[in-house]
Amino acid sequence: MTRAVLSIGSNMGDRSARLRDAVAGFGADVVAVSSVYTTAPWGGVDQDDFLNIVAIVDNPTVSCRDWLLRGQELERAADRVREVRWGARTLDIDVVWCADGDRVVRSADPELILPHPHAHERAFVLLPWLEVAPDAVLTVDAMSRPISDWLAALDPAERAGVRRTESALGVAPEFGSDPAS
Repeated sequence: MTRAVLSIGSNMGDRSARLRDAVAGFGADVVAVSSVYTTAPWGGVDQDDFLNIVAIVDNPTVSCRDWLLRGQELERAADRVREVRWGARTLDIDVVWCADGDRVVRSADPELILPHPHAHERAFVLLPWLEVAPDAVLTVDAMSRPISDWLAALDPAERAGVRRTESALGVAPEFGSDPAS
């Protein structure tokens, strides 16, 4: 069984619809979806704010690489263009963390680094992840810490820049009770 944590964001067009379509694109494999958060863009490129969510997906027949490929298919369907590093995106789906059964998958493959090398530095990933999996643990450089500890270690301005919205995606399938750990 593989379970993955996906960070999903959009800052172009109908951002809420793009997030909703992405979650729907993972279908019955979705076991949890966070609230929608608004976040200033990373990377110094002038662009609109992002809407971000975290989704947890689970399927015994899907590999961690398959989650990446499915996310890339959804990005293509949303007309994602990769021209400017950290530039505006119709849809951005990152595999942040993945487990195969009880084994957390680690990968140094440049196409799929797991866990995501910057997840512990980004409040727009940690806040929604904490919401859907409050007991989740992330290991970075052989240091395992609860998501809440990684979040607390961030600069207060980074945390304050991620704000939960009143928006709801309206795509809540029947979620399981154990989203990730």
